[in-house]
Amino acid sequence: MLAVSNEGGVRSLKQVNSGNQVKRIRESKMTSKAELARKTGLSVQTIDRIEKGHFCRLDTKRKILLALGLKLEDRKTVFNDNDEEE
Repeated sequence: MLAVSNEGGVRSLKQVNSGNQVKRIRESKMTSKAELARKTGLSVQTIDRIEKGHFCRLDTKRKILLALGLKLEDRKTVFNDNDEEE
């Protein structure tokens, strides 16, 4: 799905994945966005975008999975991935 963004006065289309499980899993582990960001080395803003379903790279997904104590094989379930490569 594509979403229109109007950041900095520039309209752009961004790929949005409708619904991943990152927020649900993070909250079930009673982990804040800030704590997940610290564990992954990502910014809180990036975590927020990912939880809203915005596109992220495989390396970012790997960092999130490991920080949440999940297996890399859980990627397709957590991120609703149907693709082998992105």
